[in-house]
Amino acid sequence: MTPVRLGSRDAELTELMDDPDCDPETLQRTLRGFDRVNRAVSRWGRVYRTRIRPLLAESPRTARILDIGSGGGDVLRRIVGLARRDGFAVEGLGVDPDPRAARAARSGPQTPGIRFRSATSRDLVRAGGTFDLVISNHVLHHLDDSAFDALIDDSTVLASRLCIHSDIARGRLAYAGFAIGAIPVARGTFLRVDGLRSIRRSYTPEELVARLPAGWRVETVGRFRLLAVHDTRSGAP
Repeated sequence: MTPVRLGSRDAELTELMDDPDCDPETLQRTLRGFDRVNRAVSRWGRVYRTRIRPLLAESPRTARILDIGSGGGDVLRRIVGLARRDGFAVEGLGVDPDPRAARAARSGPQTPGIRFRSATSRDLVRAGGTFDLVISNHVLHHLDDSAFDALIDDSTVLASRLCIHSDIARGRLAYAGFAIGAIPVARGTFLRVDGLRSIRRSYTPEELVARLPAGWRVETVGRFRLLAVHDTRSGAP
């Protein structure tokens, strides 16, 4: 087996699910399988407790949440569910440029006040959209330089209060752990192959700091999770 090099990003790798000609049934199983994977590794529960819940508590009005690159919709459903459990009024919109992902999200569990559509962040900017909170999960590492810059620019416009882009922190322990941990849930999906490729495409904290413009900062959530954060509130930490 050829050793995997993780000293630098392998931005030339492509993921199986990004192939427009990939098997549609395998893709759908992959999108549905993200819920289990994200609950295990993405740390959105902690991000909700430490960053999102305090944001929602600042205002009594209904908060609007946007999930860019929402995939199967599991992260947005989870955040909205946690917020409503805590008594907050929230609405959610998930957008994904891949219509196959948008269809998968719409075919999943139906939650009042959450909508999914096939669109890009630039479509929403052109429409004059604004949201209290803008999030994404495992999107940044998919993007080439121009698409990365466009997403950051769009997010700055769309998020009236807070933006959190969550992604993987590249490293050998993350790679080895996922290679083993994904085996029980990956059968019949692209989850394991694409997850390992995602890690190889992802950033280290130092790389992401260098990649982001002024006004953004990088936070770590545990050892394997990076957050690109833009907070427009006065006096925000």
